[in-house]
Amino acid sequence: MYDGKTVELKSTITCPKCGHKKDEIMPTNACEFFYECKNCKTRLRPLEGDCCVYCSYGSVKCPPIQVGTGCC
Repeated sequence: MYDGKTVELKSTITCPKCGHKKDEIMPTNACEFFYECKNCKTRLRPLEGDCCVYCSYGSVKCPPIQVGTGCC
């Protein structure tokens, strides 16, 4: 639960450089602005207009976006 709503916390991040996929658990108390690909070590940052790496590269958007409260 997040802000009284049920959210999905598991998101699969896909590296845009090498295509590597990794399941991650999203934090509910902070945004992740940086993420290092476990395969090629590329440091990912959110794309313009996105608030975090999960919104840009994840299979599921971050908890605040899921519940409609805007960016974290």
